Amino acid sequence: MSATLNLDFYNGEDHYSDGDIEDELLEIVKSHTNYEEILANDSRWPILYHLSPIRQNIINWYPFKENASCLEIGGGCGAITGALCDSLNEVKVVELSKRRASINFERHKTYDNLEIIVANLNDIKFDQKFDYITLNGVLEYAGSFTKTDEPYKDFLKQIKKYLKPDGKLIIAIENRYGLKYFSGSKEDHTAKEFDGITGYINNDTVRTFGKTELEKLLDESGYPAQEFYYPHPDYKMPMEIYSSEWLPSIDSLLSQAPNFDYAKYELFNETHAYQGIIENNQFEFFANSFLVICGE
Repeated sequence: MSATLNLDFYNGEDHYSDGDIEDELLEIVKSHTNYEEILANDSRWPILYHLSPIRQNIINWYPFKENASCLEIGGGCGAITGALCDSLNEVKVVELSKRRASINFERHKTYDNLEIIVANLNDIKFDQKFDYITLNGVLEYAGSFTKTDEPYKDFLKQIKKYLKPDGKLIIAIENRYGLKYFSGSKEDHTAKEFDGITGYINNDTVRTFGKTELEKLLDESGYPAQEFYYPHPDYKMPMEIYSSEWLPSIDSLLSQAPNFDYAKYELFNETHAYQGIIENNQFEFFANSFLVICGE
């Protein structure tokens, strides 16, 4: 038995890409099962982003219940797919890009509990409900692939029909008020300084949220039960994950957030700034990313 790559819903278009480097990634995962040497000698961000085992830290600690199923929406090149397969009885991945789905498949083809479907979620009708649904760096793009007046809310409502009544939606997303954006990091999706902080002016295709905004969006979309976690330095390369019950102390000396993909201004030292923020009980507002476990 092995994983399945399902092309039944593929319409022939790949809607996004990191470019030709994805062809390199495909060849790497076809010929390697361990990427340590590759990562040690290739500093390009797409290589690090897609292949680093650090990516799995966002989810490999979570206590999934036994014999559970998961729908991973937007699985990309499979950064967390393997961790999900290791913890769950059944994993279905939906990915818009055939090239990225192929990379994911080649990485994880030995798993017999994995099906990767190349499709727009809007074109699929599942005949089952899942214990978990994951949106790892996906919700922020709802404005691009859900063409309604309230795309983020409508997308969340749409996927809820695939969640069991006691199921959990797991969301990882940047905080638009993360401290790193005040200190000079460009907005991850638009590459503009302070773009999220100032409200994504003239942009209706991508956006992230502050904590209160995200809480309200989830509540209005049918997910009133919410547990917030705070990956640091962010959800993409998390080295620590804090919670509302276990927040960093003044002595934590939180590291500055690296910017691998864009040049970064260093307007101030984030480690020093975090100390005052923590002392004033504002860490949850200024955390760079959120991980939210939510449901009914």
